[in-house]
Amino acid sequence: MTHEELWESYHSLNQEAGDDYQTWAFAVEADELANLVMRGQKTATSSLYVWYERGEERLPQVSDYNVILNGREEAVCIVETMKVSIVPFNEVTEEHAFKEGEEDRSLESWRSAHHEFFSKELLEIGLQFHEEMLVVCEEFQVVYKP
Repeated sequence: MTHEELWESYHSLNQEAGDDYQTWAFAVEADELANLVMRGQKTATSSLYVWYERGEERLPQVSDYNVILNGREEAVCIVETMKVSIVPFNEVTEEHAFKEGEEDRSLESWRSAHHEFFSKELLEIGLQFHEEMLVVCEEFQVVYKP
């Protein structure tokens, strides 16, 4: 299903949602993470604030709608952003790590995986990772799945 088809289906049930939504897939393991969202295990995500500072992405806002894609760019569900916070990497909480739903859901595994992932992202633009880098922590809930 395309993102347009999924949104049209949802919008017919919830016309208050308007016409504005974002479409994206998780940067790594898109199928696995989309499945975690669909199962309700993954209710949060995080990204580096630098992407928003550079104007490459729009900062998520509470009440945003997002169509989540799998690795084949097929729409799998729609989530609504419930909370957005910007914190230094070393201040991301255990609660947030748990809500991301990955690996053993611990803060230690979150830090390890995200340190590696963020470091690779930053190298591509000539920047180096450091523990005080700002991270955008986003919480969401599934509002529609076919």
